[in-house]
Amino acid sequence: MVTSISDIMSKKVESVAVSDNAQKAAKKMRDKNVSSLVVIDKGAESPVGILTERDLVRRVCAEGINGNDVPVKQILSSPLVTIDPKSSIEVAASVMTSNKVRHLLVVDNVRKPIGILTPSDFTKYLRSLLDFDEVNARILESLREEDES
Repeated sequence: MVTSISDIMSKKVESVAVSDNAQKAAKKMRDKNVSSLVVIDKGAESPVGILTERDLVRRVCAEGINGNDVPVKQILSSPLVTIDPKSSIEVAASVMTSNKVRHLLVVDNVRKPIGILTPSDFTKYLRSLLDFDEVNARILESLREEDES
């Protein structure tokens, strides 16, 4: 039974250095099949931000900038919105909505990333709650009623 976001979060958290360029970050997203990278600064104790596909599209591609010419530190999203793994799914959805973010970093008590929560994770969770036999029965009944009309 799902009780907290630790049950539905993606445990695959990839990172990129703040000094890397956008091209390197984009290639890592592609190769690792992720939509975001946690941005790490070697001197900092915790992540300094997040870089998402949306950041790359809006701040690099749409501006016609060569990805090799722009460091991640110039296009990352910050401050980083984080949440405790024991938080409820409802709280996580509220945090994401109120902060207008699509990637919520799940951190432990020392702010070490242990997971990430995205709309895809919510979709998988909601699908697991659906009784597809009941949904299919409703669709068939609806089609049957339509045919009889």
